[in-house]
Amino acid sequence: MAYQGKKLINDPNDVVTEFIEGLVETYPGLQYLDGFPQIKVVLRADVLSAPYDKVAIISGGGSGHEPAHAGFVGPGMLTAAICGDVFTSPPVDSILAGIRAVTGSMGCLLIVKNYTGDRLNFGLAAEQAKSEGYKVETVVVGDDCALPPPRGIAGRRGLAGTILVHKVAGAAADAGLSLADVAAEAKHASEMVGTMGVALSVCTLPGQVTSDRLGPGLMELGLGIHGEPGAAVVDLQPVDVVVSHVLKQILSPETKYVPITRGSRVVLMINGLGAIPMMELMIAAGKAVPQLQVEHGLAVDRVYTGSFMTSLDMAGFSISIMKADPAILQRLDAPTSAPSWPVGVEGDRPPTKIPIPVPASCSRKTNERTFNEPQELNEQGCMMEVAIEAAANEIINLREKLNEWDSKVGDGDCGSTMHRGATAVLEDMKRCYPLNDAAETVNEIGASLRRVMGGTSGILYDIFCKAAYASLKGNQVITPSQWATALEASVAAVSKYGGALAGYRTMLDALIPASKVLREILDTGDDALKAFLLSSEAALTGAESTKNMHAQAGRSTYIAADLLSSVPDPGAMAAAAWYRAAALAVENKLRPSETEQL
Repeated sequence: MAYQGKKLINDPNDVVTEFIEGLVETYPGLQYLDGFPQIKVVLRADVLSAPYDKVAIISGGGSGHEPAHAGFVGPGMLTAAICGDVFTSPPVDSILAGIRAVTGSMGCLLIVKNYTGDRLNFGLAAEQAKSEGYKVETVVVGDDCALPPPRGIAGRRGLAGTILVHKVAGAAADAGLSLADVAAEAKHASEMVGTMGVALSVCTLPGQVTSDRLGPGLMELGLGIHGEPGAAVVDLQPVDVVVSHVLKQILSPETKYVPITRGSRVVLMINGLGAIPMMELMIAAGKAVPQLQVEHGLAVDRVYTGSFMTSLDMAGFSISIMKADPAILQRLDAPTSAPSWPVGVEGDRPPTKIPIPVPASCSRKTNERTFNEPQELNEQGCMMEVAIEAAANEIINLREKLNEWDSKVGDGDCGSTMHRGATAVLEDMKRCYPLNDAAETVNEIGASLRRVMGGTSGILYDIFCKAAYASLKGNQVITPSQWATALEASVAAVSKYGGALAGYRTMLDALIPASKVLREILDTGDDALKAFLLSSEAALTGAESTKNMHAQAGRSTYIAADLLSSVPDPGAMAAAAWYRAAALAVENKLRPSETEQL
């Protein structure tokens, strides 16, 4: 069902002019012609101060593709960008105004994307400019590889590969080449590049309703950059599959859209279409490079990843592949101050993956654990085993509940994060925990949690375990008092490095009461198991009391107080849960035997 799109704009008719005003305020090297609302031309601020003695490179088209085309205006790239209304070819008068403003004795090259409106308007403007005495050449870019030939008189659409043509032409012009030579290099570059796009959503034009063409679980292959339907609508696929399909389509030996064969050297551009996270673009880039190398036998010389030619707020990306030769690489690597051209690295690509350095002193343990579980567990080892197993299983069982709480007061993944940690602990305990050595086992638990949990939780629990290890190490048999001291050290370390105190609504609101009760009961000389059980009850009480606390640490600090009062802190509840489960497991193991030690 279609619905009104949401945009942070003023009048939908003013979006392009207001965009240009913000652009030139942001980048002092850019100016615009005072011709709003009909004339919308962005140009280099340095070209009007003196007669321009190099070939001017002019491009443009409908707006909505930002940063294209105005973001690529600057020395070494475009001299001017002609901006039409959203997805609308710029009028002839605007194009003529741009030509007259920046074209000197060397002439100008118009780079035009292959759309009928662009070809006609730029073509008419070129003819008018020639009649006025300007030297003008035109290169039309049609890099779309989504549809098989023939495409009738329309031909292939101009897509993100046009940006690479801009860079080649701009560098050639900056080097002082003649208009004919600049045009020849641009035309050659346009014939070397192919592009195909995929989308998960349809873009929304300012002031218009959002199309419901793409429903849940669907994606579109081979779309243009104006929201028009693609070549096919298919079920959503993993990015590996999508990338593989796109690369095969661009490099198809049947269509021969690009003269790229096994052994060729290429440039890769992963272009975001406006509403796709950089994370997903990087994933696509990471999958595309090895596929090009292994499956297609190509050498990848340059990779550009980012949003270069968008389609408003469309979620998706396009892939462009350009055949590289030394001349093209030289142009792509040439300096430019165009604000949206990515900073690249010249020369050979170094290995992307290198070994993790291991300190020379780290001989006892490595990432591949060398501990082996003892053949026979002593009494303390048995206690460690049942306590760890019970604590981990309790966290695994609480996964959904913790996520539910966290979805209301955090980012919704507390249960999943803790579940990863608990699962790793159970697996590593069977494989490598030295359960008869309690201190080393605690240290290994911290390493397991840090390895799989990530984020703040993982590091805080590792700090917790490291502090306990430092307190316990060197003792073969751990007394109840030593366990209490270790817990106190752990709480102090988490507080020191995490910055939280009692009442901050964190896991410490479970652990601090537990630590205090454990120490108080042990100091009276009472039974150790009783102390453990009562301290675990204190942990639960403390965790539940977080409902009444104002958050002063973590993501909950950004949540309204009335929302916080509806649920306890998930981190505190998780800490209380594993602590309580461990206590009950030890009680079950010891009963009815005498309880001299934990």
